[in-house]
Amino acid sequence: MMNTKFVLSFLISILSLIRVFSFHVQATSNSVNNVIRTNSSNLGRQTPLVKLTGVDVNLQAKKIALQSSTTGKVIGSHRDQNQAIAIDIPLLLYFLFWYVGNYYYNLTNKLALRAAGGSKGFPMTISSLQLGVGCIYALFLWAAPDARSVPSVTKGDIVKMLPVAFCFMGAHSASVFALSAGAVSFGQIVKAAEPAFAAILSHFVYEQKISKAKWLCLPIVIGGVILASVSELNFAFSALIAGCIANLFAAFKGNENKKLMTTHGLKNRMGSVGNQFALTTLLSFLMSIPVVLLKEGSRLGEFIDILKSNPSVSINILASGLWFYGYNELATMTLKKTGAVTQSVANTAKRVIVIVGVALVLAESLDPMKLLGCGIGIGGVLLYSIIDQLISRKR
Repeated sequence: MMNTKFVLSFLISILSLIRVFSFHVQATSNSVNNVIRTNSSNLGRQTPLVKLTGVDVNLQAKKIALQSSTTGKVIGSHRDQNQAIAIDIPLLLYFLFWYVGNYYYNLTNKLALRAAGGSKGFPMTISSLQLGVGCIYALFLWAAPDARSVPSVTKGDIVKMLPVAFCFMGAHSASVFALSAGAVSFGQIVKAAEPAFAAILSHFVYEQKISKAKWLCLPIVIGGVILASVSELNFAFSALIAGCIANLFAAFKGNENKKLMTTHGLKNRMGSVGNQFALTTLLSFLMSIPVVLLKEGSRLGEFIDILKSNPSVSINILASGLWFYGYNELATMTLKKTGAVTQSVANTAKRVIVIVGVALVLAESLDPMKLLGCGIGIGGVLLYSIIDQLISRKR
């Protein structure tokens, strides 16, 4: 009990420290940039305070220009050297706690599902409550002084966000159901096939061009998933189907999110990436309530009894909800500071850590054939992410 409370307090403290630290670094960086811009603008404005007679004005201007140019080169060289050895500490922290958060989310999520009955338990209720925990955290940040400004979105903006929120809810609920029906490692392997769903959906539904090189990577991904599935001791078709549904929702979410962010003025009205994720979580939670009532509404009394009799359920739901919200927001921040390719590579490495780490803690199967299929599938995802850049460099 004490360890769990410590972990929850530690997570909240880390999220707050990252927010404060990144704000401080950004403010410091802006101040330094303002000083550099001010000094640079003054370099070309050096004029003599006293007008000298008998002096060639053109010659004097050339000397001043030469001095300004030389000074600018020195400053530029120092700046280049500083950039060469600079380390983006906030970005490193984003990656670190994104990985840690995702690992502990999968661990606490699986523990909550097991304690509530496993595949015959309450995966939809647990997934909805995890979103609810994230909503409480988001509302707290809006209410706390100087934590995060409230977005000034319109009703039209909210309507446009509904498709993204629905897909986010669907992807999360289906993923939790897949984890309740099978091993965490198996769910992660199936989720690794998400680029295949994204490519097919982008090409045939959203009419986006996918390179031939990327198409050729998809059989590697699918083959690895199949190979890992064959050797899965706890294989369940329900876990496979739910994982595929989660991939489909995730692919829709990615494309709908791209359309959403092209809305004129929406980014400014939201104010930040954190506000965007907070609004998406709030809408997703509201949409998940009817799903819970439809799927598990008749058994909610049984679920309440489990909460009262087994504290492990409530504690792990609270912990998994905080980890889920935290690592997703950090993943969004890393995407903003890096790019889609770096994000994909980092996401691939994250899956390896989660598969091996959680399997060891929960004593899940790590059969050699399963690991081989996992390596092939995840390697295919990595190749899919960078293949276009590799080909363009060779050209």
